[in-house]
Amino acid sequence: MNQLSRRHFLKSLGGVAALASFPAILSAATAGPRVVVIGGGFAGATAAKYLKHWSPNLNVTLVEPNAQYQSPILSNLIVNGQIGMDTITFQYNTLAQKYGVNVVQDWVSGIDGVSQKVTLNSGATLDYDRLIVAPGINFNPVAGLDFNKVPHAWKSGDQVLLLKQQLDAMPAGGTFVMTIPPAPYRCPPGPYERACVVADYFKTHKPGSKVVVLDANADILAEKTTFSHAFNVTYAGIVDYHTDVMLESVDSDRKIAITDAGDFQADVLNVIPTQSAGTIITSSGLANDASGRWGQVNPLSYESTATPNIHIIGDSQATGQPKAGHIANAEAKVCADAIIRLFNGDQPYAEPMTNSACYSPVSVNTASWATVVYKYDANTGAMAAVPGSSGTAHVSTNESYNDMFDWANNLFADTFA
Repeated sequence: MNQLSRRHFLKSLGGVAALASFPAILSAATAGPRVVVIGGGFAGATAAKYLKHWSPNLNVTLVEPNAQYQSPILSNLIVNGQIGMDTITFQYNTLAQKYGVNVVQDWVSGIDGVSQKVTLNSGATLDYDRLIVAPGINFNPVAGLDFNKVPHAWKSGDQVLLLKQQLDAMPAGGTFVMTIPPAPYRCPPGPYERACVVADYFKTHKPGSKVVVLDANADILAEKTTFSHAFNVTYAGIVDYHTDVMLESVDSDRKIAITDAGDFQADVLNVIPTQSAGTIITSSGLANDASGRWGQVNPLSYESTATPNIHIIGDSQATGQPKAGHIANAEAKVCADAIIRLFNGDQPYAEPMTNSACYSPVSVNTASWATVVYKYDANTGAMAAVPGSSGTAHVSTNESYNDMFDWANNLFADTFA
């Protein structure tokens, strides 16, 4: 794509561009079937919104334990003090008041796929005709890891603020050590982005400090050209990047990462653990891929292959698509469209497409980008990257930094407004 078309393409992805292959108008479902959505992130909130937007007769309930959503997208800009938490904090009022979504603030304690019932921590139960489960990620246990002392900051909110506080208090000449888990994990470029943002912060505010990156993977997983240049050129002498390093345990009091490549002492330690589907997925028997960590689905509808009438979208699904907010938004629309068609006695659309796009800040005024479009392949029954659709920046630029906010704000609005 040329620069102009790429910019407009990426700016539009948070909105209706994800529906380019869908019918413009969907018929309303008959007499109010019940859909319960678990999880109010980019996947769940989008699904609830578009179910009601496209088919107002549906009875849609969104169950989310938090009163507001704090986005992981742009959260690394909180770490270096460029934005405040209010910039990435969103309410559910619009979903309730404008679209008529019934928002319930509670945890889900159980799913009965036979009687099609959800049980809440309060003891209340919700019956459903279709259930969408979008709980995001869960962290696999790490011996000795105390998140109150060693933040993951991979879910936004207090953890991100804790990491910022620790970095602000770190003396000049100190060492920041961060671990990257084996793939798949939420937001493939995110850890490399964080390493760059922290290194840039150190250049100005903490001279002589080091960033040590312990990557469990064999190489940089996303935007390799951009991040390799950042580590080896832009932040040469600051970033020390290691591959194939597996975390074994943590001494949270002494801030030591204990790995198969030795022990790494930190002034500030940031451990991003290995990830699995949200707890309700695993506890309900929906984590049925080969690893037992993620939920297998039919990509035409995101219906679980383990239990009928349950759909899994966002980070918890096992389609091979990236685990990130933008594509979660796209998956939610495919799922909502399929559910409405099924309620109308039709079949899901046979050629759904999704798109993954992200911008990654590399400094206080430059960013990089990457995008790819996926389409259902009837021969393999999987979502596959469309040939020629992928693109990535080879350098970080000021223009991409400015575009990043347009992209993020479009995505935020498409999900929560």
